[in-house]
Amino acid sequence: MNTSSWKGTGVAIVTPFDEQGNIDELSLHQLIDHLVSGGVNYLVVLGTTGESATLNASEKQRVFSLVNQFNANRLGLVAGIGGNDTRAVAEAMNTFDLSGYTAILSVSPYYNKPNSEGIYQHYRYLNDNAPLPLIMYNVPGRTSMNVTAATTLRIAASCSNIVATKEASGNMEQIMQIISEKPDHFSVISGDDAITLPLVACGASGVISVVANAYPRQFSEMVNQCLNGNFDGARPTHAKMLPVIQSMFAEGSPSGIKHYLAQMGLIQEYFRLPVYSVSDKHKSTIQEIMKGI
Repeated sequence: MNTSSWKGTGVAIVTPFDEQGNIDELSLHQLIDHLVSGGVNYLVVLGTTGESATLNASEKQRVFSLVNQFNANRLGLVAGIGGNDTRAVAEAMNTFDLSGYTAILSVSPYYNKPNSEGIYQHYRYLNDNAPLPLIMYNVPGRTSMNVTAATTLRIAASCSNIVATKEASGNMEQIMQIISEKPDHFSVISGDDAITLPLVACGASGVISVVANAYPRQFSEMVNQCLNGNFDGARPTHAKMLPVIQSMFAEGSPSGIKHYLAQMGLIQEYFRLPVYSVSDKHKSTIQEIMKGI
């Protein structure tokens, strides 16, 4: 995989569990085959959508290894490894067996609420200690601290091992500034399915998607049309996917996407607390939306 471009559709995959809360290996294999056949470009393993916060280190290693095994070199693999203790994050990056992986996605520090200099120094430390290229991840709705355009551009200019950012700030002006001022080697990846079309129009290289877990072919084809400049062709799929995306996040993620996947027979609908299923009323809403897709 060309780590300098990160073009196309990456998928932040869910982690399937069984009724006892164990990793459901059969469902994980089915999901990966579904995504490969759907034409996506790479898989992001153990991000927020993968309920990484509720897995211990040995379980995380098991998921990393299983995905590599089931993927069988068909798609690029990105490992989600982040946290709010900089040294512990770097140690984890160098402790896990990441055979088969081409990069690491690392969310900006949460809970501590570091200032911009702290965020910069966090990524500077990871840049100097990571065993693989890094994709930074800005999601202030979850971390409570925005990585500003100025900080992102400073990281991009001075940290040669940080090759991209997954931008989920929802701030179009900020993201456009990053795209317009970034170095050529640095990519901007949409972290928000709903605004992927306009972000690609502005110069983003693609998306790390949640909705593509369920609808990989439709969404990846839309992204490819955008990357080829065919926005007239992409807009109908964008419009059709918008209510799907909204429903997936209305009562929390990955609660919504797991209901879609369970309805498709790809996984069982189990979670690790505190993540919980969507309400029965919302399940009915999702099922009605699915009939239209």
